[in-house]
Amino acid sequence: MATYILVTRLSPELTRDLKKRAEIGRKWMERVKKDCPEVKFLGHYALLGPYDFLDIYEAPDEEAAAKVSMISLSGGATSAESWTAIPYKKFLDLIKNL
Repeated sequence: MATYILVTRLSPELTRDLKKRAEIGRKWMERVKKDCPEVKFLGHYALLGPYDFLDIYEAPDEEAAAKVSMISLSGGATSAESWTAIPYKKFLDLIKNL
């Protein structure tokens, strides 16, 4: 499976009441697990910067990765981007003959 990075920015409505943050995150993860059972999460981080959260996950293809982003958007994120992450050793192999 390929590795992806998801960065999300939440809507102001979702960041006003921080006490509900755990419940909102739990519901989001339940929906991802239901709609994308093939996706495996490797890490979840809160960020201080232009994005609110960063997730590292494995998915079988870009369609599954896109679903994860769309679930985030439908749940109130104002921005959700999934990026392909290439392991550094594989990257070096790719550029070896360029």
